[in-house]
Amino acid sequence: MSTGSIPKPVAGISGFVDDRLGAASFLKRNMRKLFPDHWTFLLGEIPLYSFVVLLLTGVFLTFFFRPTMGEVVYDGSYGPLRGIMMSEAYASTLNISFDVRGGLLMRQMHHWAALLFVAGMMAHMLRIFFMGAYRKPRELNWVIGVLLLMLALAEGLTGYSLADDLLSGVGLRITAGTMISFPVIGTWLTFFLFGGQYPGEDIISRFYSIHILLLPGVLLALITAHLMLTWVLKHTQLPGKGRTNDNVVGGPTYPSFMAKSGAFFMFTFGVIALLGTFAQINPIWLYGPYTPANISAGSQPDFYLAFLDGALRLMPSWEINFLGFTLPMSVLIPALVPAGIIMTGLMLYPFIESWVTGDRREHNVVDRPRNNPHRTSIGMAAITFYGILWLIASNDEIAAFFHLSLNMLTYIGRVMIFLGPALAYYITYRICLGLQRRDAAQIGHGVETGVIKRRPLGDYIEVHVPPNEGIEALIRGKRPIPTISAAVEDEEGIPAAKKHRRLARLRARMSRAYGGEKVPLDGARGHDGQRPDGQGAGGRTAIGSGTGSGTGSGTEESGRPNR
Repeated sequence: MSTGSIPKPVAGISGFVDDRLGAASFLKRNMRKLFPDHWTFLLGEIPLYSFVVLLLTGVFLTFFFRPTMGEVVYDGSYGPLRGIMMSEAYASTLNISFDVRGGLLMRQMHHWAALLFVAGMMAHMLRIFFMGAYRKPRELNWVIGVLLLMLALAEGLTGYSLADDLLSGVGLRITAGTMISFPVIGTWLTFFLFGGQYPGEDIISRFYSIHILLLPGVLLALITAHLMLTWVLKHTQLPGKGRTNDNVVGGPTYPSFMAKSGAFFMFTFGVIALLGTFAQINPIWLYGPYTPANISAGSQPDFYLAFLDGALRLMPSWEINFLGFTLPMSVLIPALVPAGIIMTGLMLYPFIESWVTGDRREHNVVDRPRNNPHRTSIGMAAITFYGILWLIASNDEIAAFFHLSLNMLTYIGRVMIFLGPALAYYITYRICLGLQRRDAAQIGHGVETGVIKRRPLGDYIEVHVPPNEGIEALIRGKRPIPTISAAVEDEEGIPAAKKHRRLARLRARMSRAYGGEKVPLDGARGHDGQRPDGQGAGGRTAIGSGTGSGTGSGTEESGRPNR
């Protein structure tokens, strides 16, 4: 990369910092750090900026919220509830909504930012998963990301419950019922959290402390660690011309990434502000204060926790009685199994994949999702599993709106929770292989032009041209997935134990199924087959040359490892 002259603003800042901290060289070096240009690498910015909005709006709300369950008679501006006995938490939330200038806007922005925070994390995590950006040396950062998602779900639950309205109270009732069903420790956990028999007197104050102190502190620490590791390890990049595991191709921090990131922050903030202004969310005054004797019809939690509610609705009534103890499996399984499958699977997947493939290399160039069909299929199966549970969380509303049988929807959901992921896996796998064959055809056969040409023998063919350099480099960036063989002897030639041999054979079979080259690029044939005149292969007639777009804009940071 050509350094050229140092921009005047950078030189001024560097001089100011260097005179006081002696850090000019550090600042100059990091101002030239390169970031990939592809739009998917900005997905991680959405949850980061949403978290900033959450902190700002949350600080505003803490000035007016009263986290106590002490009862008061409401005498605020909202007429339909005036004179009703309610908790101070609910009354203060009504006061924020109707009597504090800008309070309702802050409440709604806070809620929308929370939804966007979790949705952005999920989108960012899916991008990393499908592209294999979690592989060495980024496994630790992946684990931190999964922990961040788990903490975000807990943060959403505690914040959603603080208003103490009828809708959030139903969620608390389900939380208490789930906790008390845990064997041995369930009763103790429930009494510890609620301060006694449900609903207790302390749950709002304890959730408040957890929501504004404990979880945000841990989130902030993990986000900082996540960003630091990303900065130190540098970003992954898509395959393409000039991109290797030892360089980074893209734009520098200043001015390219700073301008792009600043604009993206303002865009994110603007979207949240517009949603908070024009899209009503969580109108607690319509639900009324929570009382344990009442329930709300058609209640669903926010989308990120709906899969747990869906699992609870799908699970048949099943309990185990043993030695005078009762295990309510109809509660334990929905509470632990779906979240356990998803979160544990996410956290362990990089290490399982590395063990299956035997791949210990560093990966700074990511995969296109189609080039690892099994990984992509596993991801789509997990999304389908989550999506079915999320959909069933609204089975009562779906049944009422479409005039369907609620029981029929439940039975269909119980079948689809097993059949849906399997179908998603198979369909995704076939689509990935089809896309690989299309890539191979572009390399071996060329790109269709729509021009029909008559050859000397009288037959007609469609003229093809080679793909441009950028597309060809992207396709040729495909690398075979490593595989291993069953080792019946150790490194010293000593036969392995029988159980170790069985494990090695199982690992080798899994490796052969998961890895290898499914559709080789050099084995492609055109749709016309072999040309009858013997010229070339695959019926390709290439005229002209590809339009070499290369990488277009951006610079390359090379000559040193991407670490």
